[in-house]
Amino acid sequence: MNSMKGPLFFAKILLFGEYGIIKDSKGLSIPYNFYRGALKIPDATTAANKDSHLKLLAFANYLKTIDSSLVSFNWEQLKADLDREMYFDSSIPQGYGVGSSGALVAAIYDQYASQKITVLENLTKEKLQHLKLIFAQMESFFHGKSSGLDPLNSYLSLPILIHSKEQVETTGIPNQYTTGKGAVFLLDSGITGETAPMVSLFMENMKQEAFSTMMREQFIKHSDACVEDFLKGNMSSLFRNIKTLSSLVLNNFEPMIPDAFHDVWKNGIETNEYYLKLCGSGGGGFILGFTRDFEKAQKALKGYPLEVVYHF
Repeated sequence: MNSMKGPLFFAKILLFGEYGIIKDSKGLSIPYNFYRGALKIPDATTAANKDSHLKLLAFANYLKTIDSSLVSFNWEQLKADLDREMYFDSSIPQGYGVGSSGALVAAIYDQYASQKITVLENLTKEKLQHLKLIFAQMESFFHGKSSGLDPLNSYLSLPILIHSKEQVETTGIPNQYTTGKGAVFLLDSGITGETAPMVSLFMENMKQEAFSTMMREQFIKHSDACVEDFLKGNMSSLFRNIKTLSSLVLNNFEPMIPDAFHDVWKNGIETNEYYLKLCGSGGGGFILGFTRDFEKAQKALKGYPLEVVYHF
């Protein structure tokens, strides 16, 4: 039996705001406890997960480069645990857009940060912003650049409403209606996506006038409306906005949609049986789906592995 070193941290799903939040749109991110991870120290009967352990060693070295006025760590304890081959035991798939590195960052902060901001204290906007800043610095080890949102979501285990880069708050979402026909679901593309190349491609596209106008005048407008509709439980408006969003992604974010899914994506828009959108940066991993009738969507997507995230 492995000895536990810390609590469990969950995956996250960015329901709305992918790419838009880079340009200050709204976003809504929710914890997804189907996938989870925890720091562990192997005992005599188990071998450490070597890959994960090596990654933690490299991460610990990187953390030493972060300005200690922003965040400092208990290096002695961290070194002692790494000497015992500590690793991150996680079921969160990597490169799938559900926050595998975010959960790891949250776990390390929780266990080793000195003067950490805890979930139990009164989380003012300033504290949330400060946490997000710390997490952005920590997580940039994995992606080159990070907003800090994934670790924040994992650390707090609460839905997070993003107003802008500078303003985030925890929020409540409408209760699940477990007997409802409607669902938000994940579709497994079966391939791993890489965040960094997708984000740099997006940044390149933003230099083109037509693309940046589309982002500003259409994408962000409908994405923001989806956040509002979802939080208010306004489903008919939500589905109108998601359909538009799904078409915008199909027409403007082609490289972010794995080739094998272009027709599947289009089919959803044409039949209205489901609408697909990116989950995270795209290029692989999970694709996010929305449907008013999950049974119909299942039939239409026969042969694809689906996981329900939220019922309504």
